[in-house]
Amino acid sequence: MSTQTTFQTARRLVLVLTATAWLGACATVQKPLSIADTIANSPSLSTLSGLVKSAGLTETLQGAGPFTVFAPSNEAFKAVPAATMQDLGKDPAKLKNLLTYHAVSGALLAKDVKNSNAKALNGDTLALSKAGDFVTVENAAVTQADVVATNGVIHIVDAVMTPPKK
Repeated sequence: MSTQTTFQTARRLVLVLTATAWLGACATVQKPLSIADTIANSPSLSTLSGLVKSAGLTETLQGAGPFTVFAPSNEAFKAVPAATMQDLGKDPAKLKNLLTYHAVSGALLAKDVKNSNAKALNGDTLALSKAGDFVTVENAAVTQADVVATNGVIHIVDAVMTPPKK
């Protein structure tokens, strides 16, 4: 074999190995997830993830959407009295009402929030406010904004919001 043929063979081998490595790296890149799956994969939202499952909302939050979810962190749920959490665990309708109070139709990025009201998925009204980059919804402050999912956006908040009594 000539030197040129050996060089061409070695070059092809390097190209094949490079392409294989590149394709392998692409295969490990995580594809975008739905809101439900993003919540389930976020350690700081594990309490919310369990409650979404208990309320039967997983399929909804994996659906087409788009939705905006104001997701209380685990820390936010720690501030809820234990008796209230137990009561929610025993009443799926009340739990579903609470959780759907934390979501609205449409994908609303933080930059698009205006001082206004939005209709929650449970039918109640949420007060949205923005001052500079600081966004609040009702009594909760957004601590991490714009977690984009395939079917909307999640904003992590520091409080669990309570729907108005009916």
